[in-house]
Amino acid sequence: MFAKPIPGRTTAAAEGDVVILLIGMRINHFRGVHHWLPVLLAMPRLLRELSRDKSRGLLGYNLLTGSPRTYYVVQYWESKEKLYAYAAAPDMLHRKAWAMVNGKEKKSRQHVGLWHETYVVPEGGYESIYADMPAYGLAAATGSLPIGKRGRRGADRFAHRSSAK
Repeated sequence: MFAKPIPGRTTAAAEGDVVILLIGMRINHFRGVHHWLPVLLAMPRLLRELSRDKSRGLLGYNLLTGSPRTYYVVQYWESKEKLYAYAAAPDMLHRKAWAMVNGKEKKSRQHVGLWHETYVVPEGGYESIYADMPAYGLAAATGSLPIGKRGRRGADRFAHRSSAK
């Protein structure tokens, strides 16, 4: 359950572009629990569904909270095409969850806020360093490498290009 730290400094083994989805909710009124609780409980179900089928494209994620009112997920995807395909797939939970939210939207809007941001970060537009940490974030999603494989300085890691390009 508790990941063991990797001694020393490491970096993410990501190659090529990185697709990051930030998605979350804000509880606007705690007393409207029947409006926001189904939304809160939907995300773990979606993540379990995606984790069972790696071909859908989710590489990894982190569940986070910003306050007692705000909850969000940082997701790492293989491509924006796979992210869009999952979001639109009629046989997946996302469509059902979104239909549920939209069905209650007029009544729920005042009780729960929803948001997402998607970023496609081109190779050369990201770098990472982890010091005495278990694999986390991008490294948990793509694997980790000793820092020397990509460069000891941030500028060196930004300059890394995969052999695929």
